[in-house]
Amino acid sequence: MSIEALSQDDWLNFFALAWCLTCWITYAKFAKVMAKKTHSLSSLLHEYRIDWMRHMLAREVRVGDASLLANLERGVNFFASTTMLILAGILTVLTTTGNGFTLLEHLPFTVSDNPAAIQFKFLVLVSIFVYAFFTFTWSMRQYSFCNILVGSAPLHDDETVSEAERSEFALYAAKVIDQAAHSYNYGLRSYYFAMAVMSWFVSPWLFIVAVAFVVAVLYRREFHSKPLLAMISIKVK
Repeated sequence: MSIEALSQDDWLNFFALAWCLTCWITYAKFAKVMAKKTHSLSSLLHEYRIDWMRHMLAREVRVGDASLLANLERGVNFFASTTMLILAGILTVLTTTGNGFTLLEHLPFTVSDNPAAIQFKFLVLVSIFVYAFFTFTWSMRQYSFCNILVGSAPLHDDETVSEAERSEFALYAAKVIDQAAHSYNYGLRSYYFAMAVMSWFVSPWLFIVAVAFVVAVLYRREFHSKPLLAMISIKVK
């Protein structure tokens, strides 16, 4: 298809997709930069993870710490499995022959797209959930690294390990947990934007508004949510 052959609706669809990708990437970079300048969920939780690892090193029994990591890994595993089911469902729709796309075209609240345009939107959803699957599975692997670190942590009464070495271990162990949590967060963020993409089947304009709404929700929860304010209060005290 040549550029001249693209209709106004095609250009609007391309703009809406470009808007989604731009907002997604820009917000990810913005959140990363702002977390270094002000309190956010990610920056504050990193401090709590350092405290967790320091306290873990002082404990004789660390079964509780291993259980906490297992619970975190179990949550990531749930989303990774769910993502596979979602991908299977979308791919089933894409490979379905018959009147499936025709039915979608004739729904009263959707735009009148041709089957190729509808398939393209489903492929965008597939791409997002494939990315989410990779981030969730990478998060699972990193949490497994954390379990190994807890198992290899120096004992509380090991006199051959200096305080400086313990402090360094706690810092870097917390960083590994932090990276696992970031990967988990990226996967969850994919779900948010996938919800916005679903509105694309109704209207490109609704898709554009939905993306802006998702960014606003992510910003509100990351930098101004009530759990963040509560954790700041605990940390200050």
